[in-house]
Amino acid sequence: MRPARAAASFDSATGMLRALSRFLAGQDIPAIGQAPRALEPVLGAALAGVNRLPARWADRLYAISGVSEALPPGRLDEVDSDRLAAWIVDHYPKRRYPVVFIGSSNGALVHLAAALGAPWLPQTLLVPVRRRGVDRDDPRGELEAGKAPAARLLAANPDLVLHHMHDPNQDRLMIAGMSYFRVKWRRLPEAYRRFLRDHLTAGGAVVTVECDLPWPVTRVGPRHVFQFGALGGASAAEYHSGGPRVADLLHRYGARRSTWRPPEPDEQAPEAEWGFEPELLTDLREAAHQHRFSLRRMRFDHPERLSPVVADLHRTWYVQRGLPVDRLLVESFLLLEPWWALRTGSVPFWMAFNTEGSHRALRDFLDTRDFEEIRLMLFSHGTESIGLAGIDDWQQLVDRAGICGELLGVDPRAFPRDFAGLVRAHRELSRVRPCWQLPPPLTLSDVDAMLGDRIRIER
Repeated sequence: MRPARAAASFDSATGMLRALSRFLAGQDIPAIGQAPRALEPVLGAALAGVNRLPARWADRLYAISGVSEALPPGRLDEVDSDRLAAWIVDHYPKRRYPVVFIGSSNGALVHLAAALGAPWLPQTLLVPVRRRGVDRDDPRGELEAGKAPAARLLAANPDLVLHHMHDPNQDRLMIAGMSYFRVKWRRLPEAYRRFLRDHLTAGGAVVTVECDLPWPVTRVGPRHVFQFGALGGASAAEYHSGGPRVADLLHRYGARRSTWRPPEPDEQAPEAEWGFEPELLTDLREAAHQHRFSLRRMRFDHPERLSPVVADLHRTWYVQRGLPVDRLLVESFLLLEPWWALRTGSVPFWMAFNTEGSHRALRDFLDTRDFEEIRLMLFSHGTESIGLAGIDDWQQLVDRAGICGELLGVDPRAFPRDFAGLVRAHRELSRVRPCWQLPPPLTLSDVDAMLGDRIRIER
């Protein structure tokens, strides 16, 4: 099976991989890397037409687009983790790099890696699997339906651990016809090892990206856990014990229940999408000794913890370059623009989602910093989910700009079903002037000095 067929293109890891690899090749990322630049106007017009459909039809099209990528469960033994890893490294230009990042998905990390001219190798990928006959609000049925496909996948790939994730809040549309199998490498893939050997400069550094966020899970097997719910607008307690917001969501979507009945969690594990599996460190230490590179660790407790730190690093860098620091670019999920952030002299601030928690993180950042221009991109996931911050909430934050505050490419009437925004955001950002030349990369020593004690990159 072709690796690109196995990995979901709509996932955070693949979206961030596309954004960073294109930046290192000197390119921006129109249409989130899903279509050539020439088709961007056509695609934007088509998606704007979807925005105008009745909500139930727009929801159905959104779900179909995701399920079209899902694998038949009978083919999971054809998924080859070695080929997946080779596919990942093949995204990057073949040259020497002084730094390589490995580990958790993180949008702020993409900007840090871009500033260093460094690639990032994800530990986690999403393998979507077709599934029928299970109510999306039945987590016990979902767990049972996933056991046989999971066994096929794991038997063929002993270097992977599987986090079968099921989130009927944020992923409500997508999971109507598929299961989310998030796989994490617990061993260093041979393709990653070769990449470090052939493309890391002598004396270079590998930096692990370790998000320590935990989530309650149910152990299914030695390398298999089931995670109900995920980081976002609802808490782990709401997923497992219910509450008014859960009852309201289920009522609004016509479910014949007022709460979920998930399997009882029996341990904590790294969060499926964002968490780091520490077993990989064993092989990385051995590879560092064998190939004589330094191994450093960057640890943090929440995906958005890096966002204000990396934003302030860019502010310091721009001052050193003699550039203004009064432009803010706020990004969401896989809506990332590292090339245009540097070209427009924008300070990047990444949000994991469009939830109240992300809104609070951005608000806290703006409480102590002033910007003349604020541009904010919102990733529409198609669902009126628990904890989603409304369009007026986001407008209040961009209105803090001294001169220009705008929701970039967003149709306020359509959000969170504004699927055309996935294309329009890039087009509108590319029209921002002035444009600066891309600077030479920073060094790790530069970054250490700029970060201070805010995020430690430990030896």
